[in-house]
Amino acid sequence: MKKIILLLLLIYPYTIYPQDIVNKWSDNNNPAKIGLLVSNRFVESPHNSFRPPTPPKSITYPEVCAWYGALRFAKVTENNALLNQLDNRFKLLINNEEQLIPKPAHVDNTVFGAVPFELFLQTGEKNYLDLALQIADAQWKMPENVTPDKAVVYKALLDDNLTWQTRYWIDDMFMITMVQTQAYRATGNKKYIDRTAYEMYVYLDTLQQANGLFYHSPDAPYFWGRGNGWMAAGMAELLTSLPDDNKYRTPIMASYMRMMESLKKYQKPSGLWGQLIDDKEAWDETSCSAMFTYAMIVGIRRGWLDKKTYSSVIEKAWPALVKHINLEGDIDEVCEGTNRKNDRQYYLDRKRKVGDMHGQAPILWCAAVLLEEL
Repeated sequence: MKKIILLLLLIYPYTIYPQDIVNKWSDNNNPAKIGLLVSNRFVESPHNSFRPPTPPKSITYPEVCAWYGALRFAKVTENNALLNQLDNRFKLLINNEEQLIPKPAHVDNTVFGAVPFELFLQTGEKNYLDLALQIADAQWKMPENVTPDKAVVYKALLDDNLTWQTRYWIDDMFMITMVQTQAYRATGNKKYIDRTAYEMYVYLDTLQQANGLFYHSPDAPYFWGRGNGWMAAGMAELLTSLPDDNKYRTPIMASYMRMMESLKKYQKPSGLWGQLIDDKEAWDETSCSAMFTYAMIVGIRRGWLDKKTYSSVIEKAWPALVKHINLEGDIDEVCEGTNRKNDRQYYLDRKRKVGDMHGQAPILWCAAVLLEEL
C-alpha cells in the first residue's frame, strides 16, 4: 500500500487527497511560503497603501480584509512574531491614529469590527472585544441624526429584522456577514449569527439567479467577478460557524452549492475566472479568482463539496494565482474598486491594479485555510 501511495505522489504531485488538502504543492506554490510573503507585505504597507499617496481619511475595507487574512494566517502557522506585528499595528491605530477608525455608518465601514474581534480571539484583550461589539451592535441599531425620510426606511428594515445598512448589493454579504459572524465567534451569543443568517437568506432570495450566480445589484445585471467573490466568501464564512439547527442553514447551503457548481463550469483554461464571469471576452481577474478558490477550499475541508470534483478546480486555480504574485508579495490583475453600473463595457474597462488589497486579502484567506487543521 505504501508503494502505491508513493507512486501516486510521484505521478500526481499536486493531488489533494481526501484526508487532507494541505501540502501537495511544489515549493513555489507552498501556501506557507506564499502566505508569509503576502503577510509580510501587508505588515510593511502603510494604511490604504493601494490608494494614491494621499493621507487616508479612515481605514477602508480592503485593508480590513487583508488584516483579517494575515491574522488567520498567523494563527494557523502559530507565528507569534507575525501576530505581534499585526497586534502592534492595531495598538498604534487605536492609541495614536484614532481618527482613522471608521465610523460604523455603512457596510464598508462596519466590517472593520472583524479585526478587533479576531485580535480578541487570539490575544484575549477585552478592550478589543468592547470596541468590536460597539461596531457590530451599531449595525442593528437605529443611527442617530438621520433625516426623517431615511428614518422611515431604516425603521422598516429593522422591523423586518434586517440591518438598516441593507442595500441589496452582493458586496454586502461579506461585509455584514463577516462582522456579525465574528461577533458570534467571540461571544457565543446566537443573536449575531441568527440575524446575519436571516440577512443572508433574504439577499440570496433577492439576488441569486437561475445559474447560481449573482447580479451586482438588481439594477446592474452583470455577473461581476469580485462581487460574486464577496458572496462566495461570505457564505463560506457564515456556513463555517452557523449552527446545524439554524432554520436558514439548509437554504443557504443550497445556494452555496448552486454557486459552486456554476463557478466550476466557468473556470477558464488559465485556472482563473473572468472579470465578468460568463463573458468570454473578459480578462482574468485575480481577486475574484482567489475568493472563489477560498470558498471551494472551505467547502472541501468541511465536507460540503465532493473532494475529487473540486480538488481538480483548486489544483488549477491556486498555482495560477501564485503566478500573478511578484517577489515583493504583490498580486497583479486586480480590478480596481468598482461601483455598480448597468453597462457591460464599464466592467470590462476597469483598471487592473498591482498590490491592491482587494487581491492581497483573499490570497491570505486561501493560504490560511489550506494550512488549517480541523
